[in-house]
Amino acid sequence: MRQPEYGTITPRELKERLDAGEVPVLLDVREPWEFQVSRIEGSKLVPMNEMTERVSELDPESETVVICHHGARSAYVTQALEQAGFANVLNLEGGLDVYSDVDPSVPRY
Repeated sequence: MRQPEYGTITPRELKERLDAGEVPVLLDVREPWEFQVSRIEGSKLVPMNEMTERVSELDPESETVVICHHGARSAYVTQALEQAGFANVLNLEGGLDVYSDVDPSVPRY
């Protein structure tokens, strides 16, 4: 299997890091209605279609975990942020859908 050309983090790794008190930037690129239904506590919502105008709100030096529903939109945004010079950006593998398996407080939709 070919490795993606961007950094990734598994839902279990992210949950363990959050439980340990680590606080990466959690960048949620889903639509506002999706964010209302389900999200990881502390996430910042910047819908994918607003990313170009709002990228200046983000710190390119901060570790950033990009989140969407299944991992496709966040993979695209992860690559775009890397190309824009972000030093440490990771895509949440499988998105919020798989994350809800390791954190039952996050509802599946």
